[in-house]
Amino acid sequence: MKTPQSNGELERLHREAGWTMRQFAQAVNRIGTEQGQRLKYMQPSVHQWLHGHLPRETVRPLVLEALARRLNRPITYSEAGFPSLDGQLKQPASTVEGLIDLGRLDMDPSRRGVLGAGLFSVALTIPGWPDVVGRLEAIKADPYRRIGQSEIQAVSAMTDRLSDLDDEFGGRYARPMAAAFLVNTVSPYLKASASSETRKSMMSTASFLCYLTGWMAVDEGAHGRAQEYYVKSLELAGASGDHMTYCHVLRGMSVQAANLGHGTPAVRLANAAAEASPESSPRMRAFLAGQQAHAYALAGERTNALTSLREAERAVNQAESGLGTFGGFSSATLAYSTSEVRHALGDVKGSVESLHDHFRLRDSSDKQRSGLIFSSLLAERQLEMGHLEAACSTWGKVLDAYPGIHSGRIDGQVASIPSLLSPYRSNPVARHVIERSRSASVK
Repeated sequence: MKTPQSNGELERLHREAGWTMRQFAQAVNRIGTEQGQRLKYMQPSVHQWLHGHLPRETVRPLVLEALARRLNRPITYSEAGFPSLDGQLKQPASTVEGLIDLGRLDMDPSRRGVLGAGLFSVALTIPGWPDVVGRLEAIKADPYRRIGQSEIQAVSAMTDRLSDLDDEFGGRYARPMAAAFLVNTVSPYLKASASSETRKSMMSTASFLCYLTGWMAVDEGAHGRAQEYYVKSLELAGASGDHMTYCHVLRGMSVQAANLGHGTPAVRLANAAAEASPESSPRMRAFLAGQQAHAYALAGERTNALTSLREAERAVNQAESGLGTFGGFSSATLAYSTSEVRHALGDVKGSVESLHDHFRLRDSSDKQRSGLIFSSLLAERQLEMGHLEAACSTWGKVLDAYPGIHSGRIDGQVASIPSLLSPYRSNPVARHVIERSRSASVK
Protein backbone atom coordinates (compact mmCIF):
# COMPACT_ATOMS: atom_id res chain seq x y z
CA MET A 1 0.00 0.00 0.00
CA LYS A 2 1.29 3.45 -0.91
CA THR A 3 2.24 5.53 2.13
CA PRO A 4 0.57 8.96 2.17
CA GLN A 5 2.88 11.94 1.79
CA SER A 6 2.94 14.59 4.49
CA ASN A 7 0.39 17.38 4.06
CA GLY A 8 2.72 20.36 3.86
CA GLU A 9 -0.13 22.85 3.49
CA LEU A 10 -1.83 21.66 6.66
CA GLU A 11 1.50 21.58 8.50
CA ARG A 12 2.08 25.25 7.61
CA LEU A 13 -1.36 26.24 8.87
CA HIS A 14 -0.77 24.23 12.05
CA ARG A 15 2.48 26.06 12.71
CA GLU A 16 0.85 29.43 12.00
CA ALA A 17 -1.95 28.61 14.45
CA GLY A 18 0.62 27.96 17.19
CA TRP A 19 -1.33 24.95 18.45
CA THR A 20 -0.14 21.70 19.90
CA MET A 21 -1.68 18.67 18.21
CA ARG A 22 -3.88 18.19 21.27
CA GLN A 23 -5.16 21.78 21.06
CA PHE A 24 -5.89 21.32 17.34
CA ALA A 25 -7.94 18.20 18.08
CA GLN A 26 -9.82 19.97 20.90
CA ALA A 27 -10.71 22.88 18.60
CA VAL A 28 -12.18 20.49 16.02
CA ASN A 29 -14.09 18.62 18.74
CA ARG A 30 -15.60 21.87 20.05
CA ILE A 31 -16.90 22.81 16.61
CA GLY A 32 -18.30 19.32 16.21
CA THR A 33 -20.20 19.76 19.47
CA GLU A 34 -21.50 23.11 18.24
CA GLN A 35 -22.82 21.36 15.13
CA GLY A 36 -24.31 18.44 17.05
CA GLN A 37 -21.54 15.90 16.39
CA ARG A 38 -19.84 14.14 19.31
CA LEU A 39 -16.20 13.97 18.28
CA LYS A 40 -13.35 12.55 20.35
CA TYR A 41 -10.26 13.36 18.32
CA MET A 42 -6.93 13.33 20.12
CA GLN A 43 -3.30 13.98 19.26
CA PRO A 44 -2.75 10.79 17.15
CA SER A 45 -5.54 11.81 14.74
CA VAL A 46 -3.97 15.21 14.10
CA HIS A 47 -0.59 13.53 13.65
CA GLN A 48 -2.15 11.39 10.92
CA TRP A 49 -3.77 14.40 9.23
CA LEU A 50 -0.45 16.24 9.12
CA HIS A 51 1.19 13.18 7.59
CA GLY A 52 -1.23 12.91 4.72
CA HIS A 53 -4.20 10.90 6.01
CA LEU A 54 -7.39 12.74 5.11
CA PRO A 55 -9.98 13.41 7.82
CA ARG A 56 -13.43 12.02 7.10
CA GLU A 57 -15.27 14.07 4.49
CA THR A 58 -17.79 15.26 7.09
CA VAL A 59 -14.97 16.43 9.37
CA ARG A 60 -12.95 18.41 6.82
CA PRO A 61 -15.19 21.52 7.03
CA LEU A 62 -14.76 21.43 10.81
CA VAL A 63 -10.98 21.39 10.45
CA LEU A 64 -11.14 24.37 8.08
CA GLU A 65 -13.44 26.28 10.44
CA ALA A 66 -11.18 25.57 13.44
CA LEU A 67 -8.22 27.03 11.56
CA ALA A 68 -10.27 29.97 10.29
CA ARG A 69 -11.33 30.85 13.83
CA ARG A 70 -7.75 30.65 15.06
CA LEU A 71 -6.22 32.62 12.16
CA ASN A 72 -9.09 35.08 11.64
CA ARG A 73 -9.35 34.49 7.90
CA PRO A 74 -11.10 32.06 5.54
CA ILE A 75 -9.28 28.78 4.92
CA THR A 76 -10.03 26.93 1.68
CA TYR A 77 -9.85 23.20 0.98
CA SER A 78 -6.84 23.63 -1.29
CA GLU A 79 -5.03 25.85 1.24
CA ALA A 80 -5.32 23.03 3.77
CA GLY A 81 -4.19 20.39 1.27
CA PHE A 82 -7.65 18.79 1.01
CA PRO A 83 -9.26 17.75 -2.29
CA SER A 84 -11.89 20.16 -3.58
CA LEU A 85 -15.52 19.32 -3.05
CA ASP A 86 -17.48 18.13 -6.07
CA GLY A 87 -18.87 21.14 -7.84
CA GLN A 88 -16.71 23.58 -5.90
CA LEU A 89 -15.45 25.16 -9.10
CA LYS A 90 -18.89 25.72 -10.57
CA GLN A 91 -19.98 29.29 -11.34
CA PRO A 92 -21.73 30.83 -8.32
CA ALA A 93 -25.50 30.93 -8.57
CA SER A 94 -27.27 34.23 -9.12
CA THR A 95 -28.89 35.84 -6.10
CA VAL A 96 -32.37 34.60 -7.01
CA GLU A 97 -31.27 31.13 -8.14
CA GLY A 98 -29.13 30.79 -5.03
CA LEU A 99 -32.12 31.75 -2.89
CA ILE A 100 -34.22 29.06 -4.58
CA ASP A 101 -31.57 26.39 -3.97
CA LEU A 102 -31.22 27.49 -0.35
CA GLY A 103 -34.96 27.45 0.29
CA ARG A 104 -35.44 24.04 -1.29
CA LEU A 105 -33.07 22.50 1.24
CA ASP A 106 -35.31 23.75 4.03
CA MET A 107 -38.57 22.72 2.35
CA ASP A 108 -37.62 19.03 2.41
CA PRO A 109 -37.35 17.77 6.02
CA SER A 110 -35.26 14.79 4.89
CA ARG A 111 -32.53 17.12 3.60
CA ARG A 112 -32.46 19.73 6.35
CA GLY A 113 -29.69 17.98 8.26
CA VAL A 114 -27.21 18.05 5.37
CA LEU A 115 -23.58 18.83 6.10
CA GLY A 116 -22.91 22.44 6.89
CA ALA A 117 -26.41 23.36 8.02
CA GLY A 118 -25.14 23.97 11.54
CA LEU A 119 -21.56 25.07 10.90
CA PHE A 120 -21.01 28.72 11.80
CA SER A 121 -18.14 30.44 10.00
CA VAL A 122 -16.30 33.24 11.79
CA ALA A 123 -14.44 34.10 8.58
CA LEU A 124 -17.52 34.55 6.40
CA THR A 125 -17.03 37.32 3.85
CA ILE A 126 -19.68 39.98 4.38
CA PRO A 127 -20.53 42.11 1.32
CA GLY A 128 -20.15 45.80 2.10
CA TRP A 129 -22.85 48.30 1.20
CA PRO A 130 -20.92 49.71 -1.82
CA ASP A 131 -20.53 46.14 -3.08
CA VAL A 132 -24.24 45.34 -3.12
CA VAL A 133 -26.14 48.61 -3.52
CA GLY A 134 -28.07 48.51 -6.77
CA ARG A 135 -25.89 45.76 -8.23
CA LEU A 136 -28.22 42.75 -8.42
CA GLU A 137 -27.56 40.95 -11.67
CA ALA A 138 -29.90 41.68 -14.55
CA ILE A 139 -32.92 39.41 -14.36
CA LYS A 140 -34.68 38.24 -17.47
CA ALA A 141 -38.21 39.27 -16.64
CA ASP A 142 -41.05 36.80 -17.13
CA PRO A 143 -43.28 38.37 -19.84
CA TYR A 144 -46.26 36.31 -18.66
CA ARG A 145 -46.20 37.54 -15.05
CA ARG A 146 -46.41 41.09 -13.82
CA ILE A 147 -46.49 42.28 -10.22
CA GLY A 148 -47.63 45.45 -8.51
CA GLN A 149 -48.31 46.83 -5.04
CA SER A 150 -50.82 44.09 -4.20
CA GLU A 151 -48.13 41.39 -4.47
CA ILE A 152 -45.76 43.45 -2.32
CA GLN A 153 -48.47 43.88 0.30
CA ALA A 154 -49.18 40.13 0.24
CA VAL A 155 -45.52 39.24 0.81
CA SER A 156 -45.24 41.80 3.60
CA ALA A 157 -48.39 40.48 5.30
CA MET A 158 -47.22 36.88 4.98
CA THR A 159 -43.86 37.85 6.48
CA ASP A 160 -45.68 39.34 9.48
CA ARG A 161 -47.70 36.12 9.91
CA LEU A 162 -44.59 33.96 9.70
CA SER A 163 -42.86 36.19 12.25
CA ASP A 164 -45.81 35.77 14.62
CA LEU A 165 -45.71 31.97 14.20
CA ASP A 166 -41.96 31.98 14.83
CA ASP A 167 -42.38 34.03 18.01
CA GLU A 168 -45.25 31.89 19.29
CA PHE A 169 -44.13 28.38 18.36
CA GLY A 170 -40.44 28.56 17.40
CA GLY A 171 -38.39 28.34 14.24
CA ARG A 172 -38.78 24.60 13.77
CA TYR A 173 -42.46 25.04 12.87
CA ALA A 174 -42.23 28.26 10.89
CA ARG A 175 -39.01 27.87 8.90
CA PRO A 176 -40.22 25.21 6.38
CA MET A 177 -43.24 27.41 5.64
CA ALA A 178 -41.03 30.47 5.18
CA ALA A 179 -38.70 28.55 2.87
CA ALA A 180 -41.61 27.24 0.80
CA PHE A 181 -43.02 30.76 0.48
CA LEU A 182 -39.61 32.08 -0.61
CA VAL A 183 -39.23 29.39 -3.28
CA ASN A 184 -42.78 29.07 -4.60
CA THR A 185 -44.04 32.65 -4.40
CA VAL A 186 -41.39 35.26 -3.69
CA SER A 187 -38.69 34.02 -6.09
CA PRO A 188 -41.11 34.07 -9.09
CA TYR A 189 -42.12 37.59 -8.05
CA LEU A 190 -38.47 38.64 -8.14
CA LYS A 191 -38.34 37.49 -11.77
CA ALA A 192 -41.66 39.01 -12.81
CA SER A 193 -42.14 42.09 -14.97
CA ALA A 194 -42.56 45.23 -12.90
CA SER A 195 -41.79 48.93 -12.78
CA SER A 196 -38.42 49.90 -11.34
CA GLU A 197 -40.04 51.16 -8.14
CA THR A 198 -42.11 48.00 -7.70
CA ARG A 199 -39.13 45.76 -8.36
CA LYS A 200 -37.09 47.54 -5.68
CA SER A 201 -39.96 47.32 -3.20
CA MET A 202 -40.32 43.59 -3.83
CA MET A 203 -36.58 43.02 -3.35
CA SER A 204 -36.68 44.99 -0.10
CA THR A 205 -39.64 42.98 1.18
CA ALA A 206 -37.96 39.73 0.12
CA SER A 207 -34.79 40.83 1.89
CA PHE A 208 -36.54 41.07 5.24
CA LEU A 209 -38.29 37.72 4.73
CA CYS A 210 -34.90 36.18 3.94
CA TYR A 211 -33.49 37.68 7.14
CA LEU A 212 -36.42 36.34 9.15
CA THR A 213 -35.85 32.84 7.72
CA GLY A 214 -32.21 33.07 8.74
CA TRP A 215 -33.29 34.13 12.24
CA MET A 216 -35.46 31.00 12.39
CA ALA A 217 -32.46 28.90 11.35
CA VAL A 218 -30.46 30.40 14.23
CA ASP A 219 -33.22 29.40 16.62
CA GLU A 220 -33.00 25.84 15.34
CA GLY A 221 -29.20 25.75 15.67
CA ALA A 222 -28.55 25.66 11.88
CA HIS A 223 -26.02 28.46 12.12
CA GLY A 224 -24.26 27.96 8.78
CA ARG A 225 -27.60 27.88 7.00
CA ALA A 226 -28.61 31.06 8.81
CA GLN A 227 -25.49 32.81 7.55
CA GLU A 228 -26.40 31.84 3.98
CA TYR A 229 -29.84 33.40 4.38
CA TYR A 230 -28.31 36.50 5.95
CA VAL A 231 -25.91 37.03 3.04
CA LYS A 232 -28.77 36.66 0.53
CA SER A 233 -30.70 39.20 2.58
CA LEU A 234 -27.77 41.63 2.43
CA GLU A 235 -27.59 41.21 -1.35
CA LEU A 236 -31.30 41.87 -1.80
CA ALA A 237 -31.22 44.83 0.58
CA GLY A 238 -28.37 46.38 -1.35
CA ALA A 239 -30.03 45.73 -4.71
CA SER A 240 -33.17 47.50 -3.53
CA GLY A 241 -31.32 50.35 -1.83
CA ASP A 242 -32.78 49.31 1.54
CA HIS A 243 -30.07 50.62 3.82
CA MET A 244 -32.14 50.04 6.95
CA THR A 245 -32.63 46.30 6.44
CA TYR A 246 -28.96 45.94 5.48
CA CYS A 247 -27.99 47.49 8.83
CA HIS A 248 -30.53 45.33 10.70
CA VAL A 249 -29.16 42.12 9.17
CA LEU A 250 -25.58 42.97 10.14
CA ARG A 251 -26.70 43.52 13.72
CA GLY A 252 -28.55 40.18 13.65
CA MET A 253 -25.39 38.49 12.46
CA SER A 254 -23.53 40.07 15.38
CA VAL A 255 -26.18 38.74 17.78
CA GLN A 256 -25.71 35.27 16.30
CA ALA A 257 -21.92 35.43 16.72
CA ALA A 258 -22.25 36.76 20.28
CA ASN A 259 -24.68 34.04 21.32
CA LEU A 260 -22.15 31.47 20.09
CA GLY A 261 -19.42 33.15 22.15
CA HIS A 262 -17.41 34.60 19.23
CA GLY A 263 -16.54 38.05 20.54
CA THR A 264 -14.22 39.34 17.80
CA PRO A 265 -16.56 38.57 14.86
CA ALA A 266 -19.47 39.95 16.91
CA VAL A 267 -17.59 43.24 17.33
CA ARG A 268 -16.75 43.40 13.63
CA LEU A 269 -20.37 42.88 12.61
CA ALA A 270 -21.85 45.21 15.26
CA ASN A 271 -19.47 47.99 14.25
CA ALA A 272 -20.26 47.40 10.56
CA ALA A 273 -23.96 47.74 11.38
CA ALA A 274 -23.36 51.00 13.26
CA GLU A 275 -21.22 52.40 10.43
CA ALA A 276 -23.86 51.43 7.84
CA SER A 277 -26.76 52.93 9.77
CA PRO A 278 -28.64 55.44 7.57
CA GLU A 279 -30.14 57.29 10.54
CA SER A 280 -29.20 58.32 14.08
CA SER A 281 -32.53 58.43 15.89
CA PRO A 282 -32.27 57.65 19.62
CA ARG A 283 -33.99 54.27 19.22
CA MET A 284 -31.66 53.23 16.39
CA ARG A 285 -28.59 54.35 18.34
CA ALA A 286 -29.73 52.26 21.30
CA PHE A 287 -30.50 49.30 19.03
CA LEU A 288 -26.95 49.32 17.68
CA ALA A 289 -24.99 50.47 20.75
CA GLY A 290 -26.57 47.80 22.96
CA GLN A 291 -25.26 45.08 20.65
CA GLN A 292 -21.87 46.74 20.36
CA ALA A 293 -21.64 46.72 24.16
CA HIS A 294 -22.35 42.98 24.36
CA ALA A 295 -19.88 42.21 21.57
CA TYR A 296 -17.11 44.31 23.14
CA ALA A 297 -17.67 42.63 26.51
CA LEU A 298 -17.33 39.17 24.97
CA ALA A 299 -14.13 40.27 23.24
CA GLY A 300 -12.72 41.42 26.58
CA GLU A 301 -12.81 45.13 25.65
CA ARG A 302 -14.21 46.38 28.94
CA THR A 303 -13.83 50.13 28.35
CA ASN A 304 -15.49 50.01 24.92
CA ALA A 305 -18.25 47.77 26.31
CA LEU A 306 -19.13 50.18 29.13
CA THR A 307 -18.90 53.20 26.81
CA SER A 308 -21.31 51.60 24.33
CA LEU A 309 -23.66 50.58 27.14
CA ARG A 310 -23.79 54.16 28.46
CA GLU A 311 -24.53 55.33 24.90
CA ALA A 312 -27.41 52.85 24.68
CA GLU A 313 -28.77 54.05 28.05
CA ARG A 314 -28.67 57.71 26.96
CA ALA A 315 -30.38 56.88 23.68
CA VAL A 316 -33.20 54.91 25.35
CA ASN A 317 -33.80 57.79 27.75
CA GLN A 318 -34.00 60.21 24.81
CA ALA A 319 -36.46 58.09 22.83
CA GLU A 320 -40.06 59.14 23.42
CA SER A 321 -41.78 56.00 22.12
CA GLY A 322 -40.88 52.58 20.75
CA LEU A 323 -43.92 52.47 18.47
CA GLY A 324 -43.08 52.25 14.80
CA THR A 325 -39.33 52.35 15.36
CA PHE A 326 -36.94 49.95 13.74
CA GLY A 327 -35.83 47.13 15.97
CA GLY A 328 -38.21 47.92 18.83
CA PHE A 329 -35.37 48.53 21.31
CA SER A 330 -36.94 49.28 24.71
CA SER A 331 -36.00 49.66 28.36
CA ALA A 332 -36.59 45.92 28.76
CA THR A 333 -34.21 45.20 25.88
CA LEU A 334 -31.63 47.51 27.41
CA ALA A 335 -31.87 45.64 30.72
CA TYR A 336 -31.22 42.35 28.89
CA SER A 337 -28.23 43.86 27.04
CA THR A 338 -26.90 45.16 30.36
CA SER A 339 -27.23 41.67 31.82
CA GLU A 340 -25.24 40.18 28.95
CA VAL A 341 -22.51 42.80 29.27
CA ARG A 342 -22.22 42.28 33.02
CA HIS A 343 -22.05 38.51 32.69
CA ALA A 344 -19.42 38.67 29.95
CA LEU A 345 -17.34 40.96 32.19
CA GLY A 346 -17.60 38.53 35.11
CA ASP A 347 -20.30 40.27 37.18
CA VAL A 348 -22.72 37.36 37.66
CA LYS A 349 -24.66 39.04 40.47
CA GLY A 350 -25.14 42.21 38.42
CA SER A 351 -26.22 40.09 35.47
CA VAL A 352 -28.95 38.45 37.54
CA GLU A 353 -30.12 41.83 38.83
CA SER A 354 -30.39 43.15 35.26
CA LEU A 355 -32.35 40.09 34.15
CA HIS A 356 -34.81 40.72 36.97
CA ASP A 357 -35.07 44.32 35.69
CA HIS A 358 -35.76 42.95 32.22
CA PHE A 359 -38.68 40.83 33.39
CA ARG A 360 -40.08 43.72 35.45
CA LEU A 361 -40.03 45.96 32.35
CA ARG A 362 -41.45 43.46 29.82
CA ASP A 363 -44.87 44.19 28.33
CA SER A 364 -47.39 42.50 26.05
CA SER A 365 -45.24 43.11 22.96
CA ASP A 366 -42.52 40.79 24.29
CA LYS A 367 -42.75 37.20 23.06
CA GLN A 368 -43.00 33.93 24.95
CA ARG A 369 -39.93 32.40 23.32
CA SER A 370 -37.58 35.19 24.37
CA GLY A 371 -39.08 35.00 27.85
CA LEU A 372 -38.23 31.31 28.11
CA ILE A 373 -34.72 31.82 26.72
CA PHE A 374 -33.99 34.63 29.17
CA SER A 375 -35.58 32.71 32.07
CA SER A 376 -33.27 29.78 31.34
CA LEU A 377 -30.29 32.14 31.37
CA LEU A 378 -31.52 33.55 34.68
CA ALA A 379 -31.73 30.06 36.21
CA GLU A 380 -28.23 29.18 35.01
CA ARG A 381 -26.80 32.36 36.52
CA GLN A 382 -28.73 31.95 39.77
CA LEU A 383 -27.13 28.51 40.05
CA GLU A 384 -23.75 30.03 39.20
CA MET A 385 -24.20 32.29 42.25
CA GLY A 386 -25.06 29.26 44.42
CA HIS A 387 -28.78 30.09 44.70
CA LEU A 388 -30.04 26.54 44.11
CA GLU A 389 -33.66 27.00 45.20
CA ALA A 390 -34.10 30.17 43.16
CA ALA A 391 -32.62 28.46 40.10
CA CYS A 392 -34.91 25.46 40.50
CA SER A 393 -37.93 27.72 40.89
CA THR A 394 -37.03 29.59 37.68
CA TRP A 395 -36.44 26.36 35.78
CA GLY A 396 -39.79 25.08 37.02
CA LYS A 397 -41.54 28.00 35.33
CA VAL A 398 -39.61 27.33 32.12
CA LEU A 399 -40.68 23.67 32.16
CA ASP A 400 -44.31 24.69 32.71
CA ALA A 401 -44.36 26.58 29.40
CA TYR A 402 -41.85 24.44 27.47
CA PRO A 403 -44.25 21.92 25.84
CA GLY A 404 -45.89 24.66 23.78
CA ILE A 405 -42.70 25.97 22.13
CA HIS A 406 -40.55 24.37 19.42
CA SER A 407 -37.23 26.17 19.60
CA GLY A 408 -33.85 24.57 19.13
CA ARG A 409 -32.21 27.02 21.50
CA ILE A 410 -34.69 26.31 24.29
CA ASP A 411 -34.39 22.59 23.59
CA GLY A 412 -30.68 22.89 24.25
CA GLN A 413 -31.21 24.88 27.42
CA VAL A 414 -33.68 22.33 28.81
CA ALA A 415 -31.43 19.43 27.81
CA SER A 416 -28.56 20.98 29.79
CA ILE A 417 -30.51 21.12 33.08
CA PRO A 418 -29.64 17.57 34.29
CA SER A 419 -25.90 18.09 33.87
CA LEU A 420 -26.01 21.53 35.53
CA LEU A 421 -27.94 20.16 38.52
CA SER A 422 -26.04 16.87 38.69
CA PRO A 423 -23.87 18.01 41.66
CA TYR A 424 -27.09 18.66 43.64
CA ARG A 425 -28.88 15.37 43.04
CA SER A 426 -29.15 14.74 46.78
CA ASN A 427 -31.42 17.79 47.05
CA PRO A 428 -35.06 16.70 46.50
CA VAL A 429 -36.03 19.94 44.75
CA ALA A 430 -33.11 19.67 42.33
CA ARG A 431 -33.84 15.99 41.74
CA HIS A 432 -37.45 16.82 40.88
CA VAL A 433 -36.36 19.45 38.34
CA ILE A 434 -33.90 16.99 36.80
CA GLU A 435 -36.64 14.40 36.38
CA ARG A 436 -39.05 16.97 34.90
CA SER A 437 -36.46 18.21 32.43
CA ARG A 438 -35.62 14.70 31.26
CA SER A 439 -39.28 13.93 30.69
CA ALA A 440 -39.81 17.22 28.89
CA SER A 441 -36.82 16.66 26.59
CA VAL A 442 -38.52 13.71 24.88
CA LYS A 443 -41.57 15.76 23.82
